[in-house]
Amino acid sequence: AHAIKPAIDEALRCRKSGEAKTIFISLSGHGHFDLAAYDQFNDGKLVDYEYPAELVKQSLAKLPKV
Repeated sequence: AHAIKPAIDEALRCRKSGEAKTIFISLSGHGHFDLAAYDQFNDGKLVDYEYPAELVKQSLAKLPKV
């Protein structure tokens, strides 16, 4: 349920404002491993993380071609 809550919140916001919007939900896994992050998010304690594009590019270059 915690993975669906943001979509429900957005749908309720759209209902209130009258905005028509398509809301996409992609749900996979069981969620046990992200519950701590969900708590941190709701408590406003998540730290912004800059996506390390160059490091990802370097790592992907090391993967074997399949």
